[in-house]
Amino acid sequence: MNFKQLKLSKEIQQALNKLGYIKPLEVQSKVIPSLLAGENMIVKSKTGSGKTAAFGIPLCEMVNWEEKAPQALILVPTRELALQVKEEISAIGTYKKIKCTALFGKVPYEKQTLELKQKCHIVIGTPGRVNDHIEKGNLDLSKIKYLVLDEADEMLDLGFIEQIEDILKGVKAQTLLFSATMPERIKEVIEEYISDATEVEITSEDIKNQNITHIVYNAHGIKQNAKLEYLYKLLLENRVESTIIFCKMQETVNIVCDYLHELYVNVDRLHGGMEQKDRLEVMSDFKKGKVRVLVATDVAARGIDIDNVSHVINYDMPFNAETYIHRIGRSGRLDNKGFAISFASNLEMNIIADVEEKLSIEIKEEELSSLDIVDISNHEFKDELYEDVEKKEDKLVSINKDIFKIYIGAGKKNKLRAGDIVGAICELRGISGDDIGIITILDNTSYVEILNNKGKQVLKELQRTTIKGKRYKVEKAK
Repeated sequence: MNFKQLKLSKEIQQALNKLGYIKPLEVQSKVIPSLLAGENMIVKSKTGSGKTAAFGIPLCEMVNWEEKAPQALILVPTRELALQVKEEISAIGTYKKIKCTALFGKVPYEKQTLELKQKCHIVIGTPGRVNDHIEKGNLDLSKIKYLVLDEADEMLDLGFIEQIEDILKGVKAQTLLFSATMPERIKEVIEEYISDATEVEITSEDIKNQNITHIVYNAHGIKQNAKLEYLYKLLLENRVESTIIFCKMQETVNIVCDYLHELYVNVDRLHGGMEQKDRLEVMSDFKKGKVRVLVATDVAARGIDIDNVSHVINYDMPFNAETYIHRIGRSGRLDNKGFAISFASNLEMNIIADVEEKLSIEIKEEELSSLDIVDISNHEFKDELYEDVEKKEDKLVSINKDIFKIYIGAGKKNKLRAGDIVGAICELRGISGDDIGIITILDNTSYVEILNNKGKQVLKELQRTTIKGKRYKVEKAK
């Protein structure tokens, strides 16, 4: 199957071509036709299997552009994932002019409320903040036709189950639930709220077949300083390209990050004690390849959506096999080769055994002494780890290059409407409605996206003409 066989609209197909989506991945080929056919679905699929596009493509295809109120609601466990999902769905819906809004905590309600008052087709958010907006009357659920629960088990781990159930009670919609694992509480939610669902399982086979090499080092009884040195040797021996090191506590993240930084490793940290803007900046740098090694806690790393993480290292073992599965899901994505390497005590070997049983794999056990052959005084290795890797091109770059955003110094208080802006632009030579993207009109300002590399032309000509008979300040949006 390829995407052309799905008979998608020309606008969606145009975006997929720009994004380089030619042949659907396994989860996409199983989910997209069923969602387009109106089925409820339960999908057991690990992070990194391509599931955002699996629900993003049909949602963009099915929503009615004319409708102002939200028609699709996507619940995710973290703000980082909310932003990533919004970014990808916005790209898929670029030429259909699909507008998405992300709702999450530690951001003022006013900004999000303002977005919800505009035309909004798809809402992506964390259950807590979504419920807050529902209770405040900011989020209208009356037109919701599609509901997606993404990474349901992680939302359960974070204590969102009551908020999720409140939303499920208030929405009657076609429902899709994704989860890497299926704990009993998730099964109860499915049984009570999601009827006649098509069930698809991809997770375990994906992990086995994506060529992830699992290794565990017996680190029983070693002290912190020795463990840090072995970690550094491990990085040198594996010539890591893009690595996430998981720790249980924020304090340990700081210790590991500071130690590696002193040894010239290109490293940064990610944990819940950091300011939101700093967390987003670190995520962006890691995604672009500006940061080579990321040291993180489980909570902070939930929702990391990066295709080419070569290694996942469990500096601290997780508490259970399910968390191990979530962690290694960051590596070996989209058929890339991956490595999952753990330091474990004798007691923690029980978790390793549980992982082996759940994934039907055998995890190779190594002795730490095998790393003693690595010469940590070799400056050539240090320089290699310190240098930036070649910057990774974001898969959305081609779409973003095609969007030129224009600022107009007038809005609702000037009685300016979207139709006025469209009319003025369509009167310009060689410009049609297909070249106009999303229009946002605020009280005193407006923004319009211009597509098809015609932004500079529209800006230049719009600066010399009038809108609704008046001349306003027009410039490239910052």
